[in-house]
Amino acid sequence: MSALTKEETEALIQEVLEIYPEKAKKDRAKHLAVNDQSVEKSSKCITSNRKSLPGVMTIRGCAYAGSRGVVWGPIKDMIHISHGPVGCGQYSRGGRRNYYIGVTGVNAFVTLNFTSDFQEKDIVFGGDKKLAKMIGEIETLFPLNKGISVQSECPIGLIGDDIEAVSKKASKEINKPVVPVRCEGFRGVSQSLGHHIANDAIRDHVIGNRDGDNSFETTPYDVAIIGDYNIGGDIWPSRMVLEEMGLRVVAQWSGDGTIAEMELTPKVKLNLVHCYRSMNYISRHMEEKYGIPWMEYNFFGPTKTAESLRAIAAHFDDKIKEGAERVIEKYRVEYEAVIAKFRPRLEGKRVMLYIGGLRPRHVIGAYEDLGMEVVGTGYEFAHNDDYDRTIKEMGNATLLYDDVTGYEFEEFVKRIKPDLIGSGIKEKYIFQKMGIPFRQMHSWDYSGPYHGYDGFAIFAKDMDLTLNNPCWNKMQPPWKKAATEDASEAKRAVA
Repeated sequence: MSALTKEETEALIQEVLEIYPEKAKKDRAKHLAVNDQSVEKSSKCITSNRKSLPGVMTIRGCAYAGSRGVVWGPIKDMIHISHGPVGCGQYSRGGRRNYYIGVTGVNAFVTLNFTSDFQEKDIVFGGDKKLAKMIGEIETLFPLNKGISVQSECPIGLIGDDIEAVSKKASKEINKPVVPVRCEGFRGVSQSLGHHIANDAIRDHVIGNRDGDNSFETTPYDVAIIGDYNIGGDIWPSRMVLEEMGLRVVAQWSGDGTIAEMELTPKVKLNLVHCYRSMNYISRHMEEKYGIPWMEYNFFGPTKTAESLRAIAAHFDDKIKEGAERVIEKYRVEYEAVIAKFRPRLEGKRVMLYIGGLRPRHVIGAYEDLGMEVVGTGYEFAHNDDYDRTIKEMGNATLLYDDVTGYEFEEFVKRIKPDLIGSGIKEKYIFQKMGIPFRQMHSWDYSGPYHGYDGFAIFAKDMDLTLNNPCWNKMQPPWKKAATEDASEAKRAVA
């Protein structure tokens, strides 16, 4: 249970809101809530997927980030053009640590920045000709690419470049898919719409390309991993346990993935969705068009991993069910040793999370396996169906916050005093300067993988190294240091 009661948490929310003008206070109050596991629908207690307030510091990304940075970017054998000024492409060029197997610049292109580098004259006269020329140059310089996507930045939507016409013509010329993606950053309220736009582009230009091709030999145990971006290598231990239980992973979206795998996905028997927020759209489409069922799974921590393996196996025959139990038992000694080593060092520690995608709810079980408690969680760009899934995972009277502002997050932390914060790079150095242990939970703080049984060992070690680092006892926030100096001066003056 949380250290705060329901009444105390409600009072904390009201206290934090007091600084806002009346209109802003009324709006932000809808995005902050006390968790109540008895609530069936989160829409009764919290609002999400709304525009951020102008003038209030938000930590969200944009539609371009959702498409280029999340969904399309990790597809390793395609080249992804950031059509617009250079900055957006450079910012999204590999910051998420989407690991891949391949030779960069030869048959894999994830960490390269391809940009049309818009200048003032391109804003005035348009960039269609520049884009067409760029596609031709790419084909000459990087002939082993398997296709190109055109990721439009904000100016493209404002000036009206016809990226669809350019892409269609270029596709015929190079005889490869050239996919236009209308993901201008200003679209929607967050990067969530970028996920949806990217899914729709895959639906329209990729997913049906092999509908009439029967050359691929299928098996009754074919599955696809959907919504795993191989952050720090996450998809590899996930794929390993699935294959150990007897399944065949035909495709992985989109970390370390290829366009050919995406085209083959309609031939699988089950889609396994890890990041529901970014990939539920295409999964629903394949269910409607091809009759492929889909399910969410969670490979963070041994408890949730075992639950997910059994739930996945329930879609197949006894061979796979027995395989799931065999895999769980195989790794039992390993993960019990991890818990025995790290749980005594982490027991009772309290965590506050603020992340995107699936992590605000999926990692809760991994912390609980180590005896830790998540006392506050929230999403940057969630919809209410994400909170529906979160309410049951969180304890009663714990704190929920949607699109939390920098000010709100800091104030909640000062009052709740968690032992650890898991959030993004924008928040990392603020809380470290406050003397609070912090893990970057978007990209695993240069570590990972965290998925599966192998990933849990790394996760536990990282949490221990962070929390029990002796540096925190030697740090003093600037405001406390100033107070100490003032007290010392006053003492000397009296003396």
